[in-house]
Amino acid sequence: MLKRLGVALWLAALSPLTQAATVKESTSFAIIGAPRYPPDFRHFDYVFPAAPKGGQVTMATLGTFDNFNRFALRGAAAIRTEQLYDSLFTTSDDEIGSYYPLVGQSVRYAADYRWAEVTLNPAARFHNHQPVTAEDVAFTFQKFMTEGVPQFRLFYKDVKVIALSRSVVRYEFKQPSKDGLLGLFTLPIMPKSFWSQHKLSDPLSFPPPAGGPYRITAWKSGQYVTYSRVKDYWAATLPVNVGQFNFDSLRYDYYLDDNVALEAFMAGAYDVRVESSPKNWATYYRGGNIARGFIKLKTMEDHIPVDTRWLAFNLQRPLFADRRVRQALTLALDFEWINRALFYQGYQRASTYFQNTDYAASGRPDAAELALLTPLKQHIPAEAFGPAWRPPVSDGSGYDRRNRLQALELLRQAGWELNQRQLVNSKTGQRFSFELLMPSGGNNQYVLPFQHSLQRLGINLRIREVDNSQFTNRLRSRDFDMLPTQYRAVPWPGTDLPISWGTAYLNSTHNTPGVSNPAVDALLDQIIQHQDDEKALVPLGRALDRVLTWNAYMIPLWYSNQTRVAWWNKFAMPATRPAYTLGFNGWWLDTTQAATLPAERR
Repeated sequence: MLKRLGVALWLAALSPLTQAATVKESTSFAIIGAPRYPPDFRHFDYVFPAAPKGGQVTMATLGTFDNFNRFALRGAAAIRTEQLYDSLFTTSDDEIGSYYPLVGQSVRYAADYRWAEVTLNPAARFHNHQPVTAEDVAFTFQKFMTEGVPQFRLFYKDVKVIALSRSVVRYEFKQPSKDGLLGLFTLPIMPKSFWSQHKLSDPLSFPPPAGGPYRITAWKSGQYVTYSRVKDYWAATLPVNVGQFNFDSLRYDYYLDDNVALEAFMAGAYDVRVESSPKNWATYYRGGNIARGFIKLKTMEDHIPVDTRWLAFNLQRPLFADRRVRQALTLALDFEWINRALFYQGYQRASTYFQNTDYAASGRPDAAELALLTPLKQHIPAEAFGPAWRPPVSDGSGYDRRNRLQALELLRQAGWELNQRQLVNSKTGQRFSFELLMPSGGNNQYVLPFQHSLQRLGINLRIREVDNSQFTNRLRSRDFDMLPTQYRAVPWPGTDLPISWGTAYLNSTHNTPGVSNPAVDALLDQIIQHQDDEKALVPLGRALDRVLTWNAYMIPLWYSNQTRVAWWNKFAMPATRPAYTLGFNGWWLDTTQAATLPAERR
């Protein structure tokens, strides 16, 4: 009785807050616009709802692993460990930024998204059959706030998450944030019974209790990990899961070198390969098991926001403090030659941080963009007020004289000069020399042509390859001069952009170059303030893109508008592929087709 009275008094104390805005109720959400699927949908359009269950699949991944905690601040976690847990809501793969019920069943919330109360599905269970409760949800948030990565703690520093009852959890924001709220809706839910005894920041040498469609059942550290389908998974029949997670077993074998992994695939060591090398696709996938029809190939065109590849400068190194130096090194990378000679013209040059979206800068800034940029003029390169930045284009010969002379002139202006074929600082005599940190085992053949181009400028580039664990540790401690990075697709200017570019996240691994620019921060602040205004986000995104690209914080490499996939002919797949992924979760074993393969591949 006293407990009920205490809750009632606590709720009464909240009444001014809850009455400050109109209260709404919903079961699904969208960042922009409305969700594609209605409340009574039965399954996603890109699945086959009657797909049979069963079969084993082997796949490959590069690198190594030494623990099972994806959120540890050190070590290398096993592949797929980020999918061990369920979340309140989950997304679909054929739209951007829509969220549908998983553990969360329904939501009451303020119209301005200052607070929300989520009612949990009473059927939700962890693999040990313990119920998923609001206390687990609140505990998980506090765990991330006290032991998670610094950028999470900074992003959600003014947020409260409270378990009102066993099945209702409440979120409170000091400042309304729809994007921030929906981000918390996809936070993995961890069992308090286990994680209260373990630190989230520490590696875990054994699989933790989990709650997703698969559990880890076998592993050998650094060599392989096997996931088995949970036969009594509580959420298997929810609309978001119907027709998905069809294989009984998923085994991931680790390889230290991608060329070895390719050979292994051709020999039948694993079943599915997404080919990242256009050269391999053009020259290697022929004859043998492909000619016999045992291996199938498919190239799929993508017209969506895509991940892009860049070389990131460490801006905290004095060597790269001058923008002219960064521009000169950008001129030295001969993409046209690399793409033709090494990649069979299989890539497109990255030119924006909003690739394939309406938010990419183009042409000259319009009136709305100028209104944003002009007050920040003292912190913005003058070129940002002209045509949109585009990467330099070479003649494709590998010896482009025009680009080389332009690079030398920029370096001269920045205080560097050639002395006996070495580029040295005109004041101190220091030689221009730096290290490019690379993860071992990848397709790094473009690095040597880049090194040769820099040599012709008198620059000494040292190439250092390290294993994945060392690469991650050096990235986290910002112990690098330059390194390759993958910039994740940005479909719209969201509230997570400050993590990638904001001064507040200067020491975050996501702000890889270490950008600290008042103009960037000001535009990011406005982007956060206009999350519900799609019309305002367009000029904001384009203005931010101009500032970032003209500052030359990273050297653009490439992206691909194609997905190239090869598989041993033992699978069936839905007729419709989701727009934003391969759709592998909807594949299933075709026993009739598998029977035609060699016995070891069935």
